[in-house]
Amino acid sequence: MCKMNNPYQQTSFILGTPDTRHAPPDSGVEVAFAGRSNAGKSSALNVLTGQRALARISKAPGRTREINFFQVREGIRLVDLPGYGYARVSKSVKGQWQRNISLYLETRQSLGGVILLMDVRQALKETDQQVLGWCHAAGLLTHVLLTKSDKLKRGPAKAALFQARKAMQQLHPEASVQLFSAHTRDGVDELQQVLDGWLGLEKNP
Repeated sequence: MCKMNNPYQQTSFILGTPDTRHAPPDSGVEVAFAGRSNAGKSSALNVLTGQRALARISKAPGRTREINFFQVREGIRLVDLPGYGYARVSKSVKGQWQRNISLYLETRQSLGGVILLMDVRQALKETDQQVLGWCHAAGLLTHVLLTKSDKLKRGPAKAALFQARKAMQQLHPEASVQLFSAHTRDGVDELQQVLDGWLGLEKNP
C-alpha cells in the first residue's frame, strides 16, 4: 500500500486548558480524540502526525488532565481530551474530568467529530458506552479505534472488531469502527482518510 500524503506533519501544540473557558475561539473545525486513560490517544496523535513527542505519552494512566488543542493548519484543529475512567484518582477529580468532557462534547460548536479510542482487549466498558451515548445524542460523527491490535493475534482481533460493530448498532448506529496499532502503524491510513473527510482536507490538500 502506498503511503498517503500526510497533511498532519505540520501540526503544532496551541494550548492546554482544564475546561472550555480558555479554549481557542470556537470557530473553524476540530476533531477530538477521546478514550479511557491509557487507551493510546497520545500514541495515535503522534503516529498520525509523524511526531514522536507532539502529545506527551506516560506509562502512568491519568496524566493528561487538560484539554489539549493542536493546530493542523489555520482553522483546523485536533483535540486531545483527558482520559476518563482511571480508578486511582479521587471521585471528585474523576467527576470533574467527566463533566468537562461532557460539556465540551455537548457545547463546542466547531467540533466536527470524535475519534473514540478503546483498548481492543477491553473495549466498550461502561464509560465508553457513556461517551458513545453523548456523541449519539449530540449527533456527532464518531469513529472508534480499537487500539493496541498488535497485542492480539489476527483471529481474536477480527472477532473483537466484529463484536464492536455489533454492539455499535445499539449504542451509536452511525459510528464506524476499525482496528488500530500505533506500534505497527496498522490502520493509520484508514484513520487519516476518516479525518481528511471530516476536516475537509480531501478538498484542500
